[in-house]
Amino acid sequence: MPLLRIVLLIVLTAISAACAGKAVPLPAPVAPAPSAPVPVAAAAPVPVPVPDRIYRETGIAAWYGRELHGKKTASGETFDMNALSAAHRTLPFGTTLRVTNLDNLKSITVKVIDRGPLSRGRVLELSYGAARELGFVSQGTARVGIEILETVRAPAGYTVLAANYTEEENATLLKERLSKKFEAISIVMFETNLAKFYRVRVGSYASEERAEQVAGKLRLEGLEPVVIRKD
Repeated sequence: MPLLRIVLLIVLTAISAACAGKAVPLPAPVAPAPSAPVPVAAAAPVPVPVPDRIYRETGIAAWYGRELHGKKTASGETFDMNALSAAHRTLPFGTTLRVTNLDNLKSITVKVIDRGPLSRGRVLELSYGAARELGFVSQGTARVGIEILETVRAPAGYTVLAANYTEEENATLLKERLSKKFEAISIVMFETNLAKFYRVRVGSYASEERAEQVAGKLRLEGLEPVVIRKD
């Protein structure tokens, strides 16, 4: 029995020594997964201001003076023939224009205060003072370039001026004739220092394009209509 214990003790001692001398491998460290890149917010596009459409027009300008001096214009302002003002068919009242005489390149700044011209062959009517500054009083008309310097935001409506008479009877006859084909015919009396005029107007339209369509139909009636802004 003592011998058996000694043998068992030797065997256990050998096993313990073997286990003690053999290192137990540790699990290999796991490398952390690479973190996903943080998305960079795209820079917001910087809005580029879009300038208002530049209005330019070229055509024939005439002038008016003494016949309307001291009278109320379509805008309500009193007309001063010596001041620098203009009449335009569709630009808002208060619009500031640079007008250049294309024959001598003289330029001035004027304000739109009236409606006109009533002739389709002209694009602008200037006060006597403006025509004098541009150097075409004696000629009566001039070829001009027009550019807006400052405009006024205002709701727009349009009408068609069918004809302009000095006799009310003629205006009434035309109104009766047009009433058979067109709607909203009216006669507007306009007085100057020389005479009274009776203007026959057709309709009231939200767009200039629609008014031009009606003007085209009126030309088929033998008239020379113009589209004007209705203020």
